[in-house]
Amino acid sequence: MSEWKAKRFWKAADVVETKGGWAVELDGRPVKTPAKRPLALPSHAIAAAVAAEWDAQEGLIRPETMPVTRTANAAIDKVAVQHAEVADMLAAYGDSDLLCYRADAPDALVARQNERWDPVLDWAEEALGARLEPRVGVMHLPQDAATLDVLRAQVHQLDPFELAAFHDLVSLSGSLVLGFAAERGAFGAQEIWEISRLDEEWQAEQWGADDEAEAMSALKRHAFLHASWMLDLRRKP
Repeated sequence: MSEWKAKRFWKAADVVETKGGWAVELDGRPVKTPAKRPLALPSHAIAAAVAAEWDAQEGLIRPETMPVTRTANAAIDKVAVQHAEVADMLAAYGDSDLLCYRADAPDALVARQNERWDPVLDWAEEALGARLEPRVGVMHLPQDAATLDVLRAQVHQLDPFELAAFHDLVSLSGSLVLGFAAERGAFGAQEIWEISRLDEEWQAEQWGADDEAEAMSALKRHAFLHASWMLDLRRKP
């Protein structure tokens, strides 16, 4: 027996201002999250993007074509109800940040890491008030606890929609500092993604590209850029 799939049943998706922000209605009926919570959106820009995704559906509803709606659902159903736990989990990336683990050879790779990663750590020291220290090798060496506390406090300041996007920025890049760089708009999202892929790019240059790895990287890049765009939408009126 084939699995039942939802079909479009509405004529129009409209953005509606509510007491707490914005909502999307399908022929006057408010959209809810998978957990049946109101899809309460913090900005008109996000609401307009969600409405556009619903309006673009034809025939069967295809959730994979609705990334803004999915992120909004995650912010409300998952992040908002466990905000502290999610924030702590992401803040923990600072103690093993990608940018802090450096190669000892070859010299060309060492130089490239220093050239691309040191400026981001310098930015974090100035903008975030926290200096993470690089180390050579892959063995874990803890960062200064006070420095990590400074970063953790700033992660906790993010609201559920910001934190939902920030989750992808950090987890996909492997770097709390790069996540903050994207969140603060310190560098372009594409540039930040490329910085996070330095080691993979080096390996591809030495041994050739792997088609499967390249395909996976493309999917991750798309998700990373989407998360950055979600933050842009969150901060618009």
